[in-house]
Amino acid sequence: MKRTAAALAALLLLGLSATACAEDGDDSGGGDGGAKSNTIKSGLKIAFLPKQVNNPYFTTAGNGGKTAVGEFKGTYSETGPSEASASSQVSYINTLSQQKTDVIVVSANDKDAICGALNEARQAGTKVVTYDSDTKPDCRDLFVNQATAEGIAKSQIKLISDAVGPDGGKIAILSATANATNQNAWIEMMKTELAKPEYSKLQLVATVYGDDDDQKSFTEAQGLLAKYPDLKGIISPTTVGVAAAGRYLSGSAYKGKVALTGLGTPNQMRAFVKDGTCKAFALWNPADLGYLAAYAAGALASGMISGKEGEKFTAGKLGEFTVGKNGEVLLGEPFTFNASNIDQFNF
Repeated sequence: MKRTAAALAALLLLGLSATACAEDGDDSGGGDGGAKSNTIKSGLKIAFLPKQVNNPYFTTAGNGGKTAVGEFKGTYSETGPSEASASSQVSYINTLSQQKTDVIVVSANDKDAICGALNEARQAGTKVVTYDSDTKPDCRDLFVNQATAEGIAKSQIKLISDAVGPDGGKIAILSATANATNQNAWIEMMKTELAKPEYSKLQLVATVYGDDDDQKSFTEAQGLLAKYPDLKGIISPTTVGVAAAGRYLSGSAYKGKVALTGLGTPNQMRAFVKDGTCKAFALWNPADLGYLAAYAAGALASGMISGKEGEKFTAGKLGEFTVGKNGEVLLGEPFTFNASNIDQFNF
């Protein structure tokens, strides 16, 4: 799904004029065994559990989810850890299950560590939707994916290649946590992409982890340049990491000499694009991701879908979506931000 800057800008408007797509549903439609409902039930308790709270990316995604839940007359809440460690989400899952939450919408810090807690919650009657970062497919009902791993990998390698230039050189990756499902999938696909003949002059020399912590990410970026003073570029496919790397590079002797790209938000990266630290970066609309995840949660809890391939549901202003293999729902392709368009966005 290719979007022009103008089209994406329109999608970013989470205006109150969006038509609510749900009314009080017929409870007889719930469950896999009966006839499917065709409306989202009102009063559903939808809880978002991001990798960490107070992260600008997840705050934006949560705001999109809150808008959607309001449209179908549910109750929205958000909770989560302040640090993105592997097992930090388990206690929150247990609490939400005990509170009889209808759907937990979670971005997994670790695909294995939270599986037990999620399956206990499901056995107690709570539905589970993952977004942004998946867990094992048998530990959730649906996964709302922001973009394919292949699409993200291709965009990241193309952006760093363009920024470094035809002579190529050494590059490094500054990731989030070592166990993040989405990060690891993207990195593996980046390695596959780098093996192509057109990128033969790029050499991946290191992958480091900032744990989605601003200061640690800053320190890891600094460490990369201390270890590889001839480094030509850094890819940071995490909003916290790319902004921290931008802050380090922009204030160092490496500004303009070491290329930077990754996945970031316009508000985080605007200054670094304008001062030449970063030529271009990519992302999807996190507000749309949260909005879609909330509608998927509502449709799931209302019996409109069960997570089977081929099922369809409508996600408010975003339109109709189809459930793919392994219960995956795809938002779309990443969008590239640069100096020519970044001022058209505010998130």
